[in-house]
Amino acid sequence: MAVATVAYRYAKSLLDLAREKDLVADIHRDMLFFKKTVDDSRPLALMLKNPIIRVSKKDTVLRTIFKDKLNPMTMSFIDIVVRKNREGILENIADEFIRLYDGMKGIERATVITTTPLTDELRTKFKEMVAKTTGGQLIELTEKINPKLIGGYVLQLGDRQVDASVRSQLNDLKLSFLN
Repeated sequence: MAVATVAYRYAKSLLDLAREKDLVADIHRDMLFFKKTVDDSRPLALMLKNPIIRVSKKDTVLRTIFKDKLNPMTMSFIDIVVRKNREGILENIADEFIRLYDGMKGIERATVITTTPLTDELRTKFKEMVAKTTGGQLIELTEKINPKLIGGYVLQLGDRQVDASVRSQLNDLKLSFLN
């Protein structure tokens, strides 16, 4: 079975249980924390996906890192996933849970990459652009800075991307000269 399908099923089960126990916000916060921790620690991400490392060792590491920081229900869920030898997809499960939560709450996430930090006026314009495109009410905008863009912006919304950077325009111009 595809990783995405399995991750979706686990995430959906966790969301259903969280709704039942009225812990949706707590579990969402835990999944965001888990995702950020794994994203920030390449050794942790590699350890979770490494089939050579024993499950008991992975379980010990996860307990050490997260035991006092996550809701007991989240820790129990992680224990179950690890016992089922699915620890390699914990990050995918967290992604799916966050996506399902966002869908449930009507939140649209977008990333804007610019050469300089956004002003409040530009931030508002980007949020309006995303709201107009998606029809979403709540927009969460992640801002990144990449000086290699030279100017302009790159807006990522789900699997769509608008590249209005000077770098992209220069590359397009270069390609048109080569053809």
